[in-house]
Amino acid sequence: MKTRKLGQMEVSELGAGCMSLSSNYGPAAPGFMGINTLRAAHERGVTFFDTAEVYGAYTNELLVGEALAPIRNEVKIATKFGFDVEGSGGPLSTPANIRKVAEDSLRRLRTDRIDLFYQHRVDPNVPIEDVAGTVADLIREGKVLHFGLSEASAATIRRAHAVQAVTAVQTEYSFVERAPEANGVLDVCEELGIGFVPWGPVGMAFLTGWMTPETKFDPATDFRANFPRFSSENIRANLPILDIVRRKAAEKGATPVQVALAWLLAQKPFIVPIPATRSQDHLAENHGALNVELTAADLAEMQAAFAPLTVHGASMDADNMALVQR
Repeated sequence: MKTRKLGQMEVSELGAGCMSLSSNYGPAAPGFMGINTLRAAHERGVTFFDTAEVYGAYTNELLVGEALAPIRNEVKIATKFGFDVEGSGGPLSTPANIRKVAEDSLRRLRTDRIDLFYQHRVDPNVPIEDVAGTVADLIREGKVLHFGLSEASAATIRRAHAVQAVTAVQTEYSFVERAPEANGVLDVCEELGIGFVPWGPVGMAFLTGWMTPETKFDPATDFRANFPRFSSENIRANLPILDIVRRKAAEKGATPVQVALAWLLAQKPFIVPIPATRSQDHLAENHGALNVELTAADLAEMQAAFAPLTVHGASMDADNMALVQR
């Protein structure tokens, strides 16, 4: 496993998204399965693990803390603040809440420092300068090492960075979801030396190839049940995008997942995808992306095939889309 730089923080070129072990993509995995998967990821070279207080809620941080405690000094842990978890559920990035979440996350994660502390969603009621300033205080205290933003606009990133250096920006990005290319977020990250961490790097599993128009998601456990992009009609309409990835995978003797991840890695040297899985077989498949070489000609061919296509359906429901700055 090679490494990449998120700002000044060095991490494995593929990280591990931990959310799906506890919530949102079906029922929670048994605790032993999550622990074994995360430790297996580390054995394969992963040093960057992504969680948040709201995943579960809280249960994912507890799982990550238990799994990584024996190897804590060998890994970087990212977690997130920014929701009123026990109240409205909406954004809450007051300085008092940021400090409370930091203390609670430190305890759940069984650690004395948070390597990367993201604002999970921008709070329209709190100036981003106040958010950055509060995290800067936590950095001075040694409780946090690096500051991150999630689903923030280019303008918000600039304002935050002027107060406290932003190490990484996390935003949905994949071969099917291209918003960061068009809204200036990738550009501002490159300009300011900020790392970029794509969540949903295989299109919330659309680019794996297992999903069909007949696929049904359980609304009680899987948030894709309410996301327009995952309706039967839109899955069918977006299959031509999946076909581009499938064709390239066939050429390369790889799987669609591997090509989707290799495509992201090839976009910019400061991109670190965080694919999620609870399966060690899928973990091995994900890491096979590191052996897939997409040439400039491959990338140009894939882009030429994608350019005339329309992506059908928003990737999230209206309530979630209202929280992102796209």
